[in-house]
Amino acid sequence: MVSVTQRISEIRQPRGGYVNPGEFAVTSLPDECDLKEKENLHPSLTGLAVDYLTRCKTGTPAEEVFSISLLGAARIREKERAANLVKGINGTDDTSVINACKLSGYDVIVRAGVQGYKPVRLIEPDKDTIGNIRVMVQRALTFFDIYGPVVKDGFTFQGGYTDLIHSGDGDFLTADTLWDFKVSKSRPTGKHTLQLLVYYLMGEQSIHPEFAKIEKLGVFNPRLNNVYLLDINRISEKVVKEVQTAIIGY
Repeated sequence: MVSVTQRISEIRQPRGGYVNPGEFAVTSLPDECDLKEKENLHPSLTGLAVDYLTRCKTGTPAEEVFSISLLGAARIREKERAANLVKGINGTDDTSVINACKLSGYDVIVRAGVQGYKPVRLIEPDKDTIGNIRVMVQRALTFFDIYGPVVKDGFTFQGGYTDLIHSGDGDFLTADTLWDFKVSKSRPTGKHTLQLLVYYLMGEQSIHPEFAKIEKLGVFNPRLNNVYLLDINRISEKVVKEVQTAIIGY
């Protein structure tokens, strides 16, 4: 059994992808801030820090936001250190950003295993990386002013997992859209869009009633400050059925 992202990495998609990224409508949001070109952290850590700090800024308690991080820390007996890092998160000041980056380093223990863990004491974002994360969080908050409010964040798919997929967690739900945050330097790929569809289909089977109102799949990239949206009814029933059975295992 694997996670959603691991399962998708195993799949050879048809030409154009099960959900063609080119079919998503693209909107660029206005912004006067420029990001620095270089960062000194792995993109996955930067992405998690942006995601988690955005959740904190939209009102979710930090202990809940960093629950996976705290679980990972507990598995290597660093729960107290992680708890102290959580206590130091109070916005997007330098200390809060640094702590969020360090806490994100514990996630890999839960998501992929301890073999991928890098000691958090070695995670030290530089000035440009801290500044970029701060800008991207602010962009995310502006994005939610337009497309929000958030009705659910950091959710799992309890009730929707199968013998093929046993884990995976989504980013955000607004009233009618399932959103995934990506901070890559390029537009969404077929893997990203298939991940969204799998999340949606698993969400329908999960314990979360909010998925009954979801009509769109969306990606927000705060690095590019672009929004990508697709109406779910534009995805063919044939594709939906194949993803349900062959990929998820329903």
